[in-house]
Amino acid sequence: MTAIPLSTYRLQINAAFGFDDAAAVVDYLRDLGVSHAYLSPILQAAPGSTHGYDVVDHSRLSEPAGGRAAFDRLTAKLADHRMGAIADVVPNHVAVPTPARLNAALWSVLRDGPGSPYAEWFDVDWGSGNQPLLMAVLGNRIGKVLADGELSVDSSGDEPVLRYYEHEYPLRPGTEHLPIAELVTEQWYRLAHWRVADEELNYRRFFDVDTLAAVRVETQEVFEATHELLFALLHEGKLHGFRIDHPDGLADPRGYLRRLAERTGGAWVVVEKILEGDEELPSDWPCAGTTGYDALLRVGGLFVDPAGAAPLAAYHADLTGEPADFAPVVEEAKREIVKHGQYAEVHRLVELLARICQDDVRLRDHTRRAFHEVVVELLVNFDRYRAYVVPGEPAPAEAIAELEHVAELARRNLDEEQQETLDLVRDLLLGREAGTASRIDEHARHELIVRFQQTCGPVMAKGVEDTAFYRWFRLTSLNEVGGDPEHFGVSPEEFHAYAARLNDHWPRTMTTLSTHDTKRSEDVRARLGVLSEQPAAWVEAVRSWRMQSEDYRGPLLDGSTEYLVWQTLLGTWDDGPLAEDRLQAYLQKAIREGKRHTSWTSPDSEYEEAVAAFATAVLGDAELLESVRRFADAQAPYVRAATLGQKLVQLTMPGVPDVYQGSELVDLSLVDPDNRRPVDYQERIQRLARLDGGGSPEGLADEKLLVTSRALRLRRQNAEAFAGSYRPLPTSNGHAVAFARGDAVITLATRLPVALHRLGGWGDSTVVLPSGDWQDVLTGRAVGSGAARIDELLAELPVALLARG
Repeated sequence: MTAIPLSTYRLQINAAFGFDDAAAVVDYLRDLGVSHAYLSPILQAAPGSTHGYDVVDHSRLSEPAGGRAAFDRLTAKLADHRMGAIADVVPNHVAVPTPARLNAALWSVLRDGPGSPYAEWFDVDWGSGNQPLLMAVLGNRIGKVLADGELSVDSSGDEPVLRYYEHEYPLRPGTEHLPIAELVTEQWYRLAHWRVADEELNYRRFFDVDTLAAVRVETQEVFEATHELLFALLHEGKLHGFRIDHPDGLADPRGYLRRLAERTGGAWVVVEKILEGDEELPSDWPCAGTTGYDALLRVGGLFVDPAGAAPLAAYHADLTGEPADFAPVVEEAKREIVKHGQYAEVHRLVELLARICQDDVRLRDHTRRAFHEVVVELLVNFDRYRAYVVPGEPAPAEAIAELEHVAELARRNLDEEQQETLDLVRDLLLGREAGTASRIDEHARHELIVRFQQTCGPVMAKGVEDTAFYRWFRLTSLNEVGGDPEHFGVSPEEFHAYAARLNDHWPRTMTTLSTHDTKRSEDVRARLGVLSEQPAAWVEAVRSWRMQSEDYRGPLLDGSTEYLVWQTLLGTWDDGPLAEDRLQAYLQKAIREGKRHTSWTSPDSEYEEAVAAFATAVLGDAELLESVRRFADAQAPYVRAATLGQKLVQLTMPGVPDVYQGSELVDLSLVDPDNRRPVDYQERIQRLARLDGGGSPEGLADEKLLVTSRALRLRRQNAEAFAGSYRPLPTSNGHAVAFARGDAVITLATRLPVALHRLGGWGDSTVVLPSGDWQDVLTGRAVGSGAARIDELLAELPVALLARG
């Protein structure tokens, strides 16, 4: 087993699929060619957690998943097969569970406030007068809750607690005897109506999730306490690397990674960092790279035709009334998030600015209102998750350029009187000298730099991925985590340049096509991507389906939601439509995330019922579904090429490829929780055994399994080649993408097959193979060197994987 993974396979660990269940599929993972099992968070999480990102106890492995004994059985099984394990780590936050006592650190802070030994664990703004920690859990305002007698003191346990239905909270010592209304006001926490949180929450959280409280992992005590068990498992040889969840939420991502590298001896670590546009991972981060969203964009883009952008945009605008460009949709969504979901965070930034300027007579005439307007404009115009400015250090050139650029964008929307305030805030965020007071609140200035950066990420994530992506549907396969709906297609030249950069600078980064966070699985995206090659046929089909379903629409259904239904129906079509319960659950989530007609906090039952009724009617119309079937069947050969092509490219390009659980077969999953459904491993074991026994692939699912298993095995057998050079291979046809790894492996894949079909196929197109004898590991066919005819190489499959014979 190598210290660095050759490939990983993501397993979602929870009560329904625990450590022993994972151990039961280790033999299969070995046969598939995987070198390391990649486990979702393994520490003790909140009751009922299905994902593990809501940790409550860092000192224990997940009991619902089987605890330490079952984990040891899993790691022993992996070791027996010379395989390893990678664990997902959540350094940014912990759960605020119900009951709260399950999180001992939080319970202590709720009971003892700033005097708790754990008070420094959490990012709480206690204020100048030790304001209580806001717990926004009440179903009504506190006055009504008290009047209705919904709060009570329970002294039956080891310590008295304050109860509100299933919630319980500790009592500040010495307050048990007080009348209930007075008792409530004397605690170190403030019970409040749940709607109060977005405006008055005084602890940092994960995005806008009140039940995930951020922790100050930049503090050495917190870092050690939250990582002690993980480090022990690493040093015992039971873990071999980490995936770091949301490093952009940390006060100092680079500092965290440096401590991590020091404590682990430089173990393999990848970070869930979303790179926007031409953004690069900071070169001074001591890690192997990202979790692969940047690769997902480029690989998927190879199979999207840029020529489809304009006609699809025209129809999208005509049907939905949405802007032709995505940018105004993003701006509108981010403004809403800043105004509502991140109001408390913006308020905290404004108060920091006011405090800083109050301490300097030369800065006092900047008002809170001006600060608020400036902060809003900076957050709305910030086009990436954060800049990387470390208080007390010179700002990196990249951060300076980014903040200067954002400030100029913000300047357009600010009054003349606010321009000077903008300059001041920009300089403070870059750590520049501002003002000349002899007594400067350096702590507040440092906190401002950190807090602003920690707010940029939530505004991006909630504004773009979780709002704008659910409003603008020109081609939904591009509305992906780390993706860009306006980055419509990737040329072979762009892909080769990207892959070469990875090979030179981040050769051990992770690559992926599907994760637990993707909005659609790789195979759904492949099905939708082929529409970019035939926009006229797609538009004609949708118009036909709209005519057939005219009586189902009703007055409430809007064009955007309807267009999402049609794309989802086609993207998940597999010998028939998606099961109604899955489709309905997805549509409800999508329209609530979009926040145009309904939302999670203010659901509109009338609108939701109208959408559900439309979906039910469509699924119940046999004639309409037959029309969809005919269109889907006509796409089958093109979908086949895209499905197999993007998978082979991802598995053989530079980096460590990850296979998301179950996606070695065709998997037509949508956003979570749909993509966390149980995987039928027995089916996969049987299919792989039949292929290994010499059986021919029976359909696309078998072909994808063949490509996945042969590529992963080849990586394991030829690790030197995949750790070696990356070289594009010349082709005489732009519908082929080909590259060599080292001197022993060649990948060839078909791209944009619809346009290729219109051109009459490959004809006498060739690819130039390096000297030597080659064998296609997918078909067993021997191939010579030199200019080889592509049609002969791809006679059986739309892809080829050649190994030196």
